[in-house]
Amino acid sequence: MDRKNFSRPLSLRSVQITDDFWKKEMELVRTQMLPYQWDALNDQVEGAVPSYCMRNFKIAGKKNLERRERGETFREPSYTFRGFEALPQDPRHPEDKFYGFVFQDSDFYKWIEAVGYSLTQHRDQELEKTADHAIDMVCAAQQEDGYLDTYYILNGKDKIFTNLKDHHELYCLGHLIEGAVAYYQATGKDKLLKAAMRYADYTAEHFGPEEGKCKGYPGHEIAEMALVRLFEATGEEKYLNLGKFFVDERGRRPYYFDKEHPEGVKDQPGGLRYAYNQAHIPVREQEEAVGHAVRAVYLYSGMTDIARLTQDESLYKACEKLWDNMVDRKMYITGGIGGTQIGEAFSFNYDLPNDTAYAETCAAIGLVFFARRMLEMKPDSRYGDVMERALYNCILSGMALDGKSFFYVNPLEVNPEACHKDERKAHVKPVRQKWFGCSCCPPNLARLLSSLSAYAFTETEDTLFVHLYMGSIVKKQVNGKEVTISISSGLPHSGKVAIEVRGESVPFTIALRIPDWCREEAEGEKAQTGFTLKGVQDGACVMRDGYLYVTKSWNPGEPMTLEFAMDVKILQADPRVREDIGRVAVARGPVVYCLEEADNGADLHLLTVDCSAGTRTEVYTVAGEPVTSVVADGFRQKLPSFGKGLYHSLKAAVKEPVKLRFIPYYVWANRGENEMTVWVRQEK
Repeated sequence: MDRKNFSRPLSLRSVQITDDFWKKEMELVRTQMLPYQWDALNDQVEGAVPSYCMRNFKIAGKKNLERRERGETFREPSYTFRGFEALPQDPRHPEDKFYGFVFQDSDFYKWIEAVGYSLTQHRDQELEKTADHAIDMVCAAQQEDGYLDTYYILNGKDKIFTNLKDHHELYCLGHLIEGAVAYYQATGKDKLLKAAMRYADYTAEHFGPEEGKCKGYPGHEIAEMALVRLFEATGEEKYLNLGKFFVDERGRRPYYFDKEHPEGVKDQPGGLRYAYNQAHIPVREQEEAVGHAVRAVYLYSGMTDIARLTQDESLYKACEKLWDNMVDRKMYITGGIGGTQIGEAFSFNYDLPNDTAYAETCAAIGLVFFARRMLEMKPDSRYGDVMERALYNCILSGMALDGKSFFYVNPLEVNPEACHKDERKAHVKPVRQKWFGCSCCPPNLARLLSSLSAYAFTETEDTLFVHLYMGSIVKKQVNGKEVTISISSGLPHSGKVAIEVRGESVPFTIALRIPDWCREEAEGEKAQTGFTLKGVQDGACVMRDGYLYVTKSWNPGEPMTLEFAMDVKILQADPRVREDIGRVAVARGPVVYCLEEADNGADLHLLTVDCSAGTRTEVYTVAGEPVTSVVADGFRQKLPSFGKGLYHSLKAAVKEPVKLRFIPYYVWANRGENEMTVWVRQEK
């Protein structure tokens, strides 16, 4: 392991996204999602489930002010805020106490993180003013010792850090850090960053390997990777050490969670417990992705960060094994992870039901976090391929085209009647929801989409890695000189990419990911690459681990073009995925497609697709959104007239030919309740 070979994300301020597709999504976040979510956090969205998030901060700050006025605090806090007279009484919950989930604070932290990222692309003064006001409210709630979690501030601080397994204090700390660093890096304002550091300092005094300190660790992970980020932002090694402690301590026996909850300890096969929390065995011994899917990928992301910074080979090997198990045995074709609603968790290998899938939006986002960190360690296209698949499919599916309603769960097959009448499928919603009581997904979407360039590009001193193709203007330092790399991209509609370098002529490398969807599989042969490269005449091109490294002295204005084959592909699953035997899926480029009732009529289960016939693409409009659709030949089985009874002697099915229209999975459910399926029966 050689740290100097690791890449790192570019500063968001060094990249401007200009992409026709993704810039629209980012502007949707800025102009629609962030204002809408601010209203939701303040319980001002009619018909939506109340959040209570900002109300909890206001009440905590109000109580702080009252204590100071009574002289009950030992010193003035770093920040004060007097705006509590605007706090209305809630007729549903009139008392000044905590309401909502124990992790409600984190909704604001994700929102402010998204705001920070958005401000790097567009300095929206009104949005920044709102954010500054909100930060004042949050900092006013912080205790004089640095503690900042409204659940315990309002319910009694005597129970602080006594239920790490369930009560999310360290999870909220992690999101506070992520939001604070993002806002500081975007604006230079450090009020929230200092508050996060004070809470992290308070936590570091409580936890650690030293004698007398608590040997606990988060029940819901994210603090691990957040503390790494705080270390990289401040240079304070105590934050890295605390994150490493949480990773190293996890899963050791006797279990810390047994100490917390001795009344709940039950014998299990092999004596292992806490797989749900990924705490059943030490992390370096874990080889299978298990438990709550979001917690898992947040942990794996932190493990990868710490492996990179500490050059821990054993930790990195564990990350590789966990990646392989998750992607090769437990990931949906859409990039979704988490096959069961029981525990929002991974199921066993190859168990990927379509109509009861969980595939939480947050889990796919966490998968992108993990993928980017693995790319920093080693630029291998298999990580970028998964990151791209999750982004264009499971993640984009998580929000409506107008940015004002959301999916928590992203199934691959939906019958609205079953969603309403079958308790086993009650978690599957046929239309997106305005908000959720547990609203982790909407602000998570906002923070990811606002920071896309951190996933599209990483760099070393002499190399720019292009992991995702999106129109951008990238500024990079090479040997003390600044170069500007302009990228235009037709994805996901076309495979045309153009790259132009401006600035002083200086030798460096641009490493281009060659996606798996343009590589043809061939039995017994090497995969054939379906792309053309033009404009490179005097440079060296080397293919390694799915990346094409182009090294040369770039003349200002010299163009380089790539064109990827964007053929429609008919895909099948590994036969060990029982639910998909005899069924196929349609994909084109990075986009997975689906059938929807609005285009193909009801009873989608009666349709088959003729895989021997050709397909064609058509520009098609879905809820005002122009998309590339795929039209294929197929058949609809006619319902028999057998008379009474469910079962009858075998007869040949009567079918009629039909044209099937497949639309991108990410735009489904924007036209009201209707059936949807990704996997379609294959015509025999």
